[in-house]
Amino acid sequence: MIQEIINATINGIPIKVPAGTSILQAAQGVQVKIPTLCKHKDLLPTAACGLCIVNIAGSPKKPRACCTPIEEGMEITTHDSDLTDIRRSTLELILSNHPNECLTCGRNGNCELQSLAGDFGLRQDLIPRYVRELPCDDSTGSIILDFRKCIKCGRCVQVCQDVQNVWALSFLERGINNRMAPAGDILLNESPCIRCGQCSAHCPTGAIVESDEVTTVWDALHDENKYCTVQVAPSVRVALGEAFGLPPGTNLTKKIYAALRRLGFKAVFDTNFSADLTIMEEASEFIERFVHGKGEIPLITSCCPAWVDYMEKRFSDFIPNFSTAKSPQQMMGVMTKTYYAEKVNMDPAKIYQVSIMPCTAKKYELERTDEMYASGYKDVDVALTTREFARLIKQSGIDFLNLPDEEADSILGEYSGAGTIFGYTGGVMEAALRTAYFKVTGKNLQQEAIDIQPVRGLEGVKEAEIDVEGTKVRVAVAHAIGNVEKVLNKVRAARDSGEETPYHFIEVMACPGGCIGGGGQPYGIDNEVRMARIRGLEADDRDCKLRFSHENPEIQAAYKDFLGEPLSEKAEALLHTKYVARPSYSK
Repeated sequence: MIQEIINATINGIPIKVPAGTSILQAAQGVQVKIPTLCKHKDLLPTAACGLCIVNIAGSPKKPRACCTPIEEGMEITTHDSDLTDIRRSTLELILSNHPNECLTCGRNGNCELQSLAGDFGLRQDLIPRYVRELPCDDSTGSIILDFRKCIKCGRCVQVCQDVQNVWALSFLERGINNRMAPAGDILLNESPCIRCGQCSAHCPTGAIVESDEVTTVWDALHDENKYCTVQVAPSVRVALGEAFGLPPGTNLTKKIYAALRRLGFKAVFDTNFSADLTIMEEASEFIERFVHGKGEIPLITSCCPAWVDYMEKRFSDFIPNFSTAKSPQQMMGVMTKTYYAEKVNMDPAKIYQVSIMPCTAKKYELERTDEMYASGYKDVDVALTTREFARLIKQSGIDFLNLPDEEADSILGEYSGAGTIFGYTGGVMEAALRTAYFKVTGKNLQQEAIDIQPVRGLEGVKEAEIDVEGTKVRVAVAHAIGNVEKVLNKVRAARDSGEETPYHFIEVMACPGGCIGGGGQPYGIDNEVRMARIRGLEADDRDCKLRFSHENPEIQAAYKDFLGEPLSEKAEALLHTKYVARPSYSK
């Protein structure tokens, strides 16, 4: 089918674009930046903010560029004195309903509204302020809603409802009192919220931010009675640099290790190690179910706490299918306070474990009491997002980008390429299949087959059939919670009709792109940024001397010296968990 091409001009610049292209998209293609606060590349246009108005020759109207498709022969003007005055007035109206507390806001210096106010030279209040005094909602312990700072752009509501299919947020009231809030005006912790943080990742202001625990970590580092250890998640290493002006996907693994030591951590571990450990348990679990028939098929991965929360609330009938293997964060915590404590002859009560995670839901995971006290203590004491970690480094005075490279600490620091690809959608599946193939056949995948391409990429649902020595393994990968229902409904339909399951193994990640697009990552996420971060992890995988979790010598030592073997009684006690059905709304 031949696509219709539209000819028009933007500020006198001739353009040719496919039919259906918006004025905003076309302008970006010729390096013209039209201001907007409500439009995000991940989301459909809402025209809510009114900043992207333009002039079209011969028309008395000023359409909004985000939702107006270009038509043949249009002569578009995006910037002139009248448009600038209207945009300035619109910003003044928005600010009149917004608190004047930039210096104490969690988005200070990284706020889209603040940036535009600066660009338009707004230096005084020309419209009397009307800001309702509404209390913040910090009930989840993971993210904080400050309703006063909402500018009614609708991004959070759209990503929560349409992308994530969670429906925790909506709009309440009308007119000047219109605001974002949990449906029914209940606390966020009582709503269907799964703490994925995609609302905070897409919010242009400080209306939704992560619960900041940087001060808690500083206090621990300065406490002489605490032996502070730390782990850093796979996707953090290719996103942190954005907070320091580097391109997305820049791998800073070894500088991160150096920074953590400078901050005062006594032992620096890598969550990639425990990702390898997770694979050993999860791949073994898959073989038990698929090969030996001991358990429900399909096996569904369980590394994402937001997905675990969603599953317990919405898909509790799939609990028998859920892998009981804990997430890498959880496994590292319990291994630090058992195996590592035993090796270094350290009282585990003195160990204070910090995790650096891409995800606001990782904070929630620490409160799952059935899972996080397997060592006899709280296995991980506090989780910081990538954004919090960046602030921690900046507060310390460390010249981060000029640090020398350093290595992680043995015995929980070495990792394989399979561990690092946990950070993006399809990575857990790929890593597990690499080791499952070895466990079934006794040999590794050939070099040209290590990269399992069918489960890679940003398509919302990916399906593939993997050949394991003549046995077909049907797999599915879903990322962004809104895509999960499509996969699980196929399984339900087959189960209800008595047919064979369409899949044997399913990976789910709550956030678009997986952990590289987590709710705690640096702001400015879109698919271009996601792919850059993915490429950074793919390169780390290719560059690793080891590509398989089962070949990691520190993993082998952990089983030999401490755990015994995958799925052993000790491994089950320390590295596995259980799930319970819960209502979507809680009190």
